[in-house]
Parts: sequence; C-alpha cells; structure tokens
Amino acid sequence: MHNNWVSIIPFLVAIPIAMKTKQVLPGLFAGLLAGSFLIAPAPLGGLYKMIDLLVKGIIDPGNIKIFLFLYGFTGLISMIKIAGGVRGFVEAASSRIQTKKQALFLTYVSTIGTFAAPSFRFVTIAPIMRSLLKKVNMSTQELGFVIETTATPIIVLIPIATAFVGYMTSLIDMALVTEKIKTDPYQLFLQSIPFNFFSLVLILVGIYLSFFHRSKSTENSDPEEIGGEEEDWHTCDPSVGKDLPEKPWNLFLPLLLVIGLTFLITWWDGHQKTKGFFAAFVKADVMNAMLTALLVSLIITFLFYRFQKLKTGEMLNSFIAGGNELMSVIVLLSFVWGLSSASEELGFSAFVTGYTQWIPPSLLVPILFLFGAAVSYFIGSAWGTWGILMPLGVSVAHASGILMPLVIGTVFASGTFGAFASPLSDDTNTIARILNLSVMKYARYKLKPALIAAGITVVLYGAVSFFL
Repeated sequence: MHNNWVSIIPFLVAIPIAMKTKQVLPGLFAGLLAGSFLIAPAPLGGLYKMIDLLVKGIIDPGNIKIFLFLYGFTGLISMIKIAGGVRGFVEAASSRIQTKKQALFLTYVSTIGTFAAPSFRFVTIAPIMRSLLKKVNMSTQELGFVIETTATPIIVLIPIATAFVGYMTSLIDMALVTEKIKTDPYQLFLQSIPFNFFSLVLILVGIYLSFFHRSKSTENSDPEEIGGEEEDWHTCDPSVGKDLPEKPWNLFLPLLLVIGLTFLITWWDGHQKTKGFFAAFVKADVMNAMLTALLVSLIITFLFYRFQKLKTGEMLNSFIAGGNELMSVIVLLSFVWGLSSASEELGFSAFVTGYTQWIPPSLLVPILFLFGAAVSYFIGSAWGTWGILMPLGVSVAHASGILMPLVIGTVFASGTFGAFASPLSDDTNTIARILNLSVMKYARYKLKPALIAAGITVVLYGAVSFFL
C-alpha cells in the first residue's frame, strides 16, 4: 500500500481509548478492529480478518511456549506461597529487626527470594514488613515506596526466572518478525538491560532516599490497622495467612531449581550447536530451556512438598488458581500480537521509515521515552505500554540506524515509569490496599522521586544518543 499513513490509525485509536477508559484491553481491541476493517473493508470482512489475526498470533509455536511459561511459572509461585516458603524466609529475618535501617535493609534483601513478580512480592512482603512498623520509626508511605522501588524496577532488569522475561522477549520477537530482522530476541533483551535507565536511576534514588535522606512523610494508614496483630495476616492475602508453616526451603529450593536448571539447560542446548562456554548461551533456544527447566522444577517441587505431607488437591488447586491469574495477560498478549500484525499489513514500517528521518537521531530516543512514560502514566500499565510501543520502537531503530538495544531499553523504561508512578497501576493500588493507604496521597508521595528519576533518564538518553 503506497499510502502508508493509514498504518498508524490502529495506534491512534488504541492509545486514546486506553487512556480514556484507564484500561489497555479496550484500546487494543478497538485498534485491532479498526486495523482489520482497514485491511478488509467489508461488513463481515473486517471481523473475519480480526479473527484471523488473533488466531495467527495464538497458534504460533513460540507464542504457545510463552503462554505455557507464564501459566506454569505463576502456578509454581502460588504453590510456593501455600507451602509457607516466603513467610518462613522473611519471618526468620524479621525476628532480628530492631531499627529502621535494619527494616529497610531487610526489605531490600528480601528481593532475593521474591523477585519472580511484583504481585508476588507485594502480597508476601508488605503484610510482614507492616507488622514491624510498631518496632521501627518509619511511615507506611516510606515502607510502600521502598517495596515498590525494589519490585518492578528491579524485576525488569532480571533476565531469568521472572514472570516478565518471557513476555518481554516475546514482544521483541514480534517486533523483529514484523521488521523481518533475523536476530535472537533474548540476546537483544540482554543487551537492552543496561539501557533501561529509568529502572537503574530509580533504584539509586530509592537507595539514597532510604539510607541517606530524612523523609518528611508522616502519612500512615489507620493506626489500628498497623501493627501486625496475628488476625491481620490473612486479611491482605490468604496465601500468607497465619496458619501457614514457616519453611524457607520451600521457597529456596524451587527458585534455585528454576534458576540453576535454566542456566544448565540453556548452556547444554547451545553446547550442542557451537563450542565455547559463552558462545553456547548465544546460540541456545532460551525459551525452550526456560520451559524445560520450569517443568522439571514443578515436578521436583511437587514431590518435595508431597514428602512434607502437603495435599495433592491443595497444591493442584493453588497451581491452577495461580496460573489463572495470568489469563488476562495471555488475552492482552493475543491482542498485542494481532494489533502489530494488522499495522504491519497496512505498511507501518514504511511509514516510520519515511516520517522519522526529519527528527534528529539524538532526539528520537528521549522523545520515545517521554511519549511512552506519558502513555504508561495515563493507562497505568507497563505491559500494555510495552505492547503498544515495542513495534514502534523497533521500527524507529531499524529505520534510523539507532542502536536496537538502546531503543528496546527505552521502551521498557517508559513502561516501568507508569507501573511505578501512576495512581492507576496495579503496583500502586495493590500496595495501597495492603498498607491501607489513600491511593492518591500515596501516588503523589512517590511522584516527585519518579519525576526526578525520569528527568535524569531523559538527560542520559540524550547524552547516549549523541555519542553513540
């Protein structure tokens, strides 16, 4: 199609609707519907095309592996929670906490055992740490801020054994296929991590505010709700209830298995294709390795828990319940893939190539970050922002010759801003609910450090774009 400007219509439909409704899925649905009717402008033709695009994305073997990994990993996390693994880990450490700095240090250290997903970290760590607020001089807002700065901003930087990595890699893969670029998406993800400047800067800002700056926040939740009385343990999440055992190894064993086996199987897969230790990781099929490691870990973890007399039915129910929590993400992914395919059929790559040449390359990356940060703030979703902007980012990089990992890191950074700062994000609302804080007051409290980190990020992107 010579007139490629119509290829941006699906995005022009998707983004405003997502912002207006404060939900990503309605925007993606409307954008895909508009794109489908532009490709097949007939009363039923557009609907047939929309179904074709959705099915095409869902039945792709690589995408099915993503679905299986997301479902299986979230199910494993749910099993770990009912086995008392996380509670045992944090309880053992929290018994020694006497001061604010010790409490802050424990919050940071607890990331080691809870980096799998932000929601996993929130519902396990927040209630436990809240029970320490009587012992240390720390406001509830401060506690929420520290837990959040050690959740999504850190998890997006971890390239293994998280609920994010499969999704993030799949988005890169989708954009590369669209641009007909033949390279390994996981390697690009690894290379993009140092360029996720917002996450890196926010972590440093969080450490500074935690240990080297006196907070002015006095905002606490209802004093009657703080203090960690035993009956409060299960009010936030039944999986960290007072009736659970305290068994740290029920957390460590599954996580060590997933991480260790992923490294081992990844190396072995690559070792069959090439010589050299590091070259093996480059040549390996990482998603296959992650899925295989997860399956073996699930089997061993199941047997390990059964040996402790945990009931089979209880474990299966928790696994299915945990996996089902990711169904909304699986639906989201399907529409992201469909929207990307529709825009590409309309000539999106050619449009980007033709219309980004007038923007100086040194400004493209800072502009992309600011635009993505605005989108993520108003829709409150990192995953939705990544899904909408990754095709655009990769097209811009491919058309302008900008370093691909830099642009990919920028897209991930922009989504992380919204996940952290937006009052609409799942992170903000989950923490506010668990700590019994006003959502808007808490969001305003952390907006200033988020904007400071974003400002530094823009400067860094400008500097790197100028010199690279």
